[in-house]
Amino acid sequence: MNIALLGYGRMGQEIELNAPLHGHTIVLKIDGENRDDLTATAVKDVDVAIEFTGPAAAPDMVLMALSLGLPVVSGSTGWLHRYDEIRDYCLKINGTFLHSSNFSIGVNILFRLNSDLARIMSSLGAYKVTIEEIHHIRKLDSPSGTAVTLAEEIARQHADYDGWKKAEEMADPKHVPVTSLREGATPGTHSVIWESDIDRITLRHEALNRRGFAAGALLAAEYIAGRKGVFSMSDVLSL
Repeated sequence: MNIALLGYGRMGQEIELNAPLHGHTIVLKIDGENRDDLTATAVKDVDVAIEFTGPAAAPDMVLMALSLGLPVVSGSTGWLHRYDEIRDYCLKINGTFLHSSNFSIGVNILFRLNSDLARIMSSLGAYKVTIEEIHHIRKLDSPSGTAVTLAEEIARQHADYDGWKKAEEMADPKHVPVTSLREGATPGTHSVIWESDIDRITLRHEALNRRGFAAGALLAAEYIAGRKGVFSMSDVLSL
């Protein structure tokens, strides 16, 4: 496939390194300095766009790419207050869009385990949950999109929870508390901890590098090529 990179930060560069290993070619790179280069002429040979621009730029960048007829894989987090707008636009124009808060295959397995465990815990009132996420000091959003995804799924599956809050802002026990730490160059660690008076159960995923995120984004790009609609990594992985 010919791929357009929308965003050329750490993840864009990692995808560029990994794309040839999967038989793909990066034919266009768009970042803040050259976003006006995203034109119909520039994308005429592009099969799919992969977006990692950041929370401020992502929604408009995705909308522009969709308007040019590009299937879009989006990995930026911190902007999902506009997700419904983009989903609706994609469906209106019969486009193709896939967003994930985390493209790591391991994290998506964590999402499934988290959902199953929250459903089990809903009938076991002795356990209370906390979420902790650790990322590098340059990460813009806090908590991470992955932590928010985990917390929202717990609230969906567990009758005792109806949302989430940063741990330092907790006032209502019906919110899932989320602690965010920023340390060094940590790619990403997420822990879901269920604790009672007698024991503790922890689901934990630790990324050792960014290759897993890039591989997952490329897998998602392969999946949506030739498809129409709005998708998630659950579709890609059949989870």
